[in-house]
Amino acid sequence: MLHRGIRRRVGGASVVVLLVAALMAFSVDDRAGADPTRCQQHRFDARERSGIVTGEGPPVLVIGDSWSLGLGQDDLGSSWAARLPGEVHVDGFSGSGFSARASGCGRVSFHDRASTALGTRPHLVVVEGGLNDHDQPAAAIDRGFRELMADLAGHRVVIVGPADAPSRSGAVPRVDALLASLSAEYGVPYVRTSDLDLSYLEDRLHLTEDGHRDFGDAVADRITAVSPSRPTVIAG
Repeated sequence: MLHRGIRRRVGGASVVVLLVAALMAFSVDDRAGADPTRCQQHRFDARERSGIVTGEGPPVLVIGDSWSLGLGQDDLGSSWAARLPGEVHVDGFSGSGFSARASGCGRVSFHDRASTALGTRPHLVVVEGGLNDHDQPAAAIDRGFRELMADLAGHRVVIVGPADAPSRSGAVPRVDALLASLSAEYGVPYVRTSDLDLSYLEDRLHLTEDGHRDFGDAVADRITAVSPSRPTVIAG
């Protein structure tokens, strides 16, 4: 099983090299369809993170990808989502996105997981993602977004777009603009994060501990700014 805490100090240069190489192979491309073992690890991590609830107050559900999950951190519960106010529940799955084929691990898109995740009876649903849709056609992202909005009908929703991760920087403007446009069509607050200067791990895709803190604090502040009182409720 791959060790998630890639930032933990270990003795011996050879061990460090092996750990860095493993992370690069594991996370440069979260799409895992060709590796059942990797998909199994993603599912294990998803179950573990779903069991971690942080904060107090009105329940908040975060549906997201490896960033919400906390991939690369010693403690999955320290992912950026824990910086949000309220009783935060996370449904995260590494490699997943809005489009059905963002991940190769089966039916794990945001739409595919939303109905089950809503069992937490959230006061607010925060959907974070887009980086794993980097190579997906606009039509697939559009379809997945609309299916997700149907799932979330009757709920208050905020969409958090992709940050400018160096390894996928070229695709971020296209995905960011598409998600912003779709959010506006549905009247859903959209939080842009592509302007944030964040700290990344060696794979240039996932956040460091400081990166999670900075991203979480920025998202929390921006959610308040775009939706200071009652976020838009998705019409049925």
